[in-house]
Amino acid sequence: MSELNPALIPLSLYIHMPWCVRKCPYCDFNSHAVPDGQLSTDLEQQYLAALVADFETQVEMAQGRSIHSVFIGGGTPSLISAQGYAWLFEQLRARLDFEPDCEITLEANPGTVEHDPFADYLAVGINRLSIGVQSFNAEHLQRLGRIHSADNALSAIQQARQAGFERVNVDLMHGLPQQTLEQALTDLKLAVEQGATHMSWYQLTIEPNTVFFRTQPVLPQDELLEQIQEQGEAYLKAQGFINYEVSAWRKEQPSAHNLNYWQFGDYLAIGAGAHGKVTRPDGVYRFQKTRLPKDYLAKVPADHLQMKKIEVDELPFEFMMNALRLNDGVEAELYEQRTGLALLDLEQILDSLRNKKLLVDDVSKIACTEQGHVFLNSVLEVFL
Repeated sequence: MSELNPALIPLSLYIHMPWCVRKCPYCDFNSHAVPDGQLSTDLEQQYLAALVADFETQVEMAQGRSIHSVFIGGGTPSLISAQGYAWLFEQLRARLDFEPDCEITLEANPGTVEHDPFADYLAVGINRLSIGVQSFNAEHLQRLGRIHSADNALSAIQQARQAGFERVNVDLMHGLPQQTLEQALTDLKLAVEQGATHMSWYQLTIEPNTVFFRTQPVLPQDELLEQIQEQGEAYLKAQGFINYEVSAWRKEQPSAHNLNYWQFGDYLAIGAGAHGKVTRPDGVYRFQKTRLPKDYLAKVPADHLQMKKIEVDELPFEFMMNALRLNDGVEAELYEQRTGLALLDLEQILDSLRNKKLLVDDVSKIACTEQGHVFLNSVLEVFL
């Protein structure tokens, strides 16, 4: 393994806001219902101060780099006030430079955006929104345990665009309990008509440690799921959207933050349960923070940093698991740059996959063919 050069690798920042108004039955994220559905000012200030202290322990991991993108996820990050974010960004920028065109994304729940108008979030430097709609159908929203109505969701997208946000992602799920083909396509059409510029469109999966896992809902049959996928993709393409990653569609530029994940870039991570990845000259490391907000707030930040080096024999799979999600894949040179391993060592595997028409026949790129994306899990298995 050759020595790695972190200076060549973009650095992002993930910020986790762990609270939501109510836990959804399909959700396996690190989110916790906030008492009375609203964060107190004291708890908000306490948590933001903890984020800054956490960030201070990670500044050395930047190794001279600026922050390339920021993603604020949760939970429901729009429970935090715009004023709170203004203070947080001021503190973070005082400790590490942000690139001038830094993309800053805030996840927002249509049921909680009344905390502050979208224009206030835009004014403090947030320049991209990701609105967790999931569906515009009242019955499906109820089954999913969402706190917003269809009108809330439609209004949230409209308000975001009217406030001046040029980049608005809408999260939608399909394959919902008792969902018809028409209902799935209507969800897509409504999001597009309201002005979404980016879509995260993915199939509902039942995850362990969720209410849906314990009380399994009846999901559409495979034949219907295939029809939804096929006709939904055809509709989005007809509307000018480009499918650049397994479940991501764009009309504008791709998400810089998510691209950095998929291209095996680095990212610092602050907040309860946050996961990060950093490259050092001697290897690639992952880390995560303690999950429960009360434990996170009670500990000295350095005490809950669990750093683990990715073993050399795990790096090929780790890299490919991300890179091959992209429809265009990545430049072949990124493999050596971001793992420190010689691409030559994978030559036999790559040639075999190309011969089977699962990877594109271009040695300057690592990318799946259309058939390769259909059998992506099988392609990835050969790198284990």
